[in-house]
Amino acid sequence: MTGDVWLPFPADEIPGLPDGLDYRYWNGEPDFPADPADCAYYVVPYMKGAEVAVRPLPRMTSLRAVQTLSAGVDHVQSGLVHLRPGVQLCNARGVHDASTAELALALILASLRGIPDFVRAQERGEWRSGFRPALADKNVLILGYGAIGSAVEDRLVPFEVARVARVARSARTMERGPVHALADLPGLLPEADVVVVVTPLTEETRGLVDAEFLARMKDGALLVNVSRGPVVDTKALLAELESGRLTAALDVTDPEPLPREHPLWQAPGVLISPHVGGPTSAFLPRAKRLLAAQLTRFAAGQPLANIVHTVS
Repeated sequence: MTGDVWLPFPADEIPGLPDGLDYRYWNGEPDFPADPADCAYYVVPYMKGAEVAVRPLPRMTSLRAVQTLSAGVDHVQSGLVHLRPGVQLCNARGVHDASTAELALALILASLRGIPDFVRAQERGEWRSGFRPALADKNVLILGYGAIGSAVEDRLVPFEVARVARVARSARTMERGPVHALADLPGLLPEADVVVVVTPLTEETRGLVDAEFLARMKDGALLVNVSRGPVVDTKALLAELESGRLTAALDVTDPEPLPREHPLWQAPGVLISPHVGGPTSAFLPRAKRLLAAQLTRFAAGQPLANIVHTVS
């Protein structure tokens, strides 16, 4: 294979990279490290936003592959129109499973057990005891049962949940049990005590968690979103939170970042974390292993893994 490889980490910090490729370091700086027209494999800078992600794409006329370091690829979608047919878009399936699943579990436990209330009481020097819901014996619905959804279930099992309902774009059967299609959601939602959203953002899932979806959730249920903010209709969620019927734990919001004056900050029963599902100490070693494996395939002319789209 010929052509440059653009990396958001210095090449000498990534063990296992194959020889014979020309590596260029670029992590979103104003100046490009070389002529974008010579880039054959582009690894998108992580957490630099869509504007940075797509900036070099119109000039990458020799490109053969775009590699994100996130499970979602919505931040590069707008730049695909500039690419020639055949360019492959690959995501970072497997890189964020552990971190995102950990956070989903943390948000569930913190919300159910009232950890935010305890923190506020501690700041006031108040001892506030009382009964809280447990995760044990709860019915949990995982919406978006891919690698991260499976990792969430891995972490739920030891907590003695009563049932895990799995929902994905299409139905299938797993060793653990059935995965339901999206069409089955109306019948599943009323049984769920906790709904965990881990679906990617697509045209099909944008606004999926709307007023009708939320209305089908049982009274007192908890909505956890660790996917993308626009999957949830913020206005509809606010109405349910302000009524006190539902609670929520959100690592992602729409809009994002959430403006200081946004009413979601002050809504009752909501716990918000600032999109931190992926950036943990688990990220770098997994991201570097992915890049070494992908570029070894690329250098050898072998099929890439994690292909989610091919430009037509």
